[in-house]
Amino acid sequence: MPYVNIRVAGTLTKEQKQKISKGVTEVISKEANKPPEAILIFIDEVPHENIAKAGKLMEPPK
Repeated sequence: MPYVNIRVAGTLTKEQKQKISKGVTEVISKEANKPPEAILIFIDEVPHENIAKAGKLMEPPK
């Protein structure tokens, strides 16, 4: 059973999560020859302040 973990900075709408989940499921199903119902996707939304790049905390987009 494939498990996919997607981490994003900030938040996504429910519609965005649905589209991402659908697309990722389709690719894995096709390329790994797995049934869609066997694919689990976890989407982690991480606050920008919890992510650092080059030693500096990220700022939310304005």
